[in-house]
Amino acid sequence: MMDLGLLLIRVVIGLLFVGHGAQKLFGWFGGYGPKGTGGWMDSVGIKPGVAMAVLSGLMELVGGLLFGAGLLTTVGAVLIGLTMLGAIVKVHGKNGVWSTANGYEYPLVVLVVVVGVALVGAGAYSLG
Repeated sequence: MMDLGLLLIRVVIGLLFVGHGAQKLFGWFGGYGPKGTGGWMDSVGIKPGVAMAVLSGLMELVGGLLFGAGLLTTVGAVLIGLTMLGAIVKVHGKNGVWSTANGYEYPLVVLVVVVGVALVGAGAYSLG
């Protein structure tokens, strides 16, 4: 049952991060693409905005694919974890813990989940 639980966690987190990356890179799923996301990133002090939007989009997309597939799971977890750490430090940290106040609750939960899976391994239902 543990392997099935790890599969569920990996696939859900992985697919959600593929979607987040696609929002930044291609404007899919209600995203703003590199230019729109980059403009927002510039406005919150993440510069150069467009380059950082592309970089974070690639980290989310590739990290999500690797993590979800259980292929180089630790690399995928690091890519996702770094984007969440950046979100905590640059965007949400100043707002406190709770997501109701735009705090760091959600990125912290994702960070802990990906680190936890990286530490225990991807499980039997994985490509790696």
